[in-house]
Amino acid sequence: MRRRASLVLLSVAVFLAAMAPTLRWYVFPRVAKVPSNEYQVVALEARPATLLDYSTLKAREVEKITIVQTLKGNVEESKRIERGTDRDVVVWDALSYVMGPDGKMVSKIPERYVFDAHSQEPVNVPGATVDGDRVTREGIEFKWPFFTEKRDYLYFDAQTRTSAPIHYAGTRTFRGLEVYYFEQTIPWTQVPMPKTMPIEGITPELIASTGLTRWYTTKRMFWVDPVTGAPVNGEEVHREELRGAKALMGTDTVTVFAGHVKMREDFIASTVDLVSANRVGVLLLASYLPWSFAVLALLLLALALWLEHRSRRPAPASAPGAGPGPRPAPEPVTPPV
Repeated sequence: MRRRASLVLLSVAVFLAAMAPTLRWYVFPRVAKVPSNEYQVVALEARPATLLDYSTLKAREVEKITIVQTLKGNVEESKRIERGTDRDVVVWDALSYVMGPDGKMVSKIPERYVFDAHSQEPVNVPGATVDGDRVTREGIEFKWPFFTEKRDYLYFDAQTRTSAPIHYAGTRTFRGLEVYYFEQTIPWTQVPMPKTMPIEGITPELIASTGLTRWYTTKRMFWVDPVTGAPVNGEEVHREELRGAKALMGTDTVTVFAGHVKMREDFIASTVDLVSANRVGVLLLASYLPWSFAVLALLLLALALWLEHRSRRPAPASAPGAGPGPRPAPEPVTPPV
């Protein structure tokens, strides 16, 4: 009976020992992925900010600027691209919508970001655009890979349509989470005018005909959860200018927008809660279950060997004096007369 039990325990131990690395190195890379139907909205504010008044063509300080960033998964487009690429693909239709203190639109830039659902590497196919312009991406955008490393990454900048290193700058604690802090600085660069302007009738072509050019610089900062690769907070010190404006505005350079953009507190709280919940699911597949299976396999193996040893141990010899006493001598039989 003991030998049969030891064989059963040994079989279970072998199964668990095989499942531990299988979960981590086979199941996890295939199961852990960004869902194709993701939908996120984040509001950011710059308080105060400098904003160009297009009616007077002069910059003025305002109480706040609000930027609403929307990410919406395009499931149908993901399926269409997957059929031609033979890989799990996510398509995010993003929109950066900037509003002045009166709630009116200052600018809006749509973007279509196509990337691998597992690795977050960009998938450069027709349809990947920024403000209607086709782009070829290198590096990440919006999200880091699962199990982010302590190193620099290439990060795509939508304004310049180019990628540049975003630097790992240390490990920090943010709202109870251990996060990796990244920084990227984009130097002054001439960038295209937004196709949608705040005043009807003004087009990028009309502005370009006056000799005006748009320039941009920013310092962006991200606090990234290393397990899920999701930023839990983001900030930008952002500045835009119109240059070559002397003939039109009396000065060569006019500030279009300047401010320190930060995530609104309520969106930080909801993002931290969401990332914390997703973090548990990732760790379950990548760490908790594999390690639990490995430890349980060792315990069952030890128990199986112990039972096997017990089943083969010889029965103990009888102790001296412990056996039955001498048999009584048979009574003499008297023969019949």
